[in-house]
Amino acid sequence: MRLPRQRAKLMAEINITPFTDVVLVLLIIFMITTPLLVHHGIKIEMPTIKQADAETDKSIVIVVDANGGITINDKRVEMSGLKTYLMAKILNYSNPPVVVKADKNAKYDYVIQVMDIAKQAGAKKFALGVELEAVKQLQGK
Repeated sequence: MRLPRQRAKLMAEINITPFTDVVLVLLIIFMITTPLLVHHGIKIEMPTIKQADAETDKSIVIVVDANGGITINDKRVEMSGLKTYLMAKILNYSNPPVVVKADKNAKYDYVIQVMDIAKQAGAKKFALGVELEAVKQLQGK
């Protein structure tokens, strides 16, 4: 006597476990590579010198690019709001040095305006950012 064949049951569900694994791996890859792709700061070409003092971590770094754009400690600031922003920064630290890093192709007028506004905001110590010749030669520029 032969038993009737049982029909194989069809699976009506979709197994999403492999899909979830792939998505999580892609997410991890993007989380690791994204900070490497983000370029912090603005590309400027500073004048070079043979010897310089290092800037401190408490200094306020103002970057003036070739087009007159202003960035303070990696935050974009317009010329109209520069004084207010600097006054708040200067109050946070006790008499911090203000380092002005300007692109060598920036207009002299922009640098003078920035330094004048910083002085009006209460800055007492100023420095101009430069690039060391030795560092530039090591980078092959």
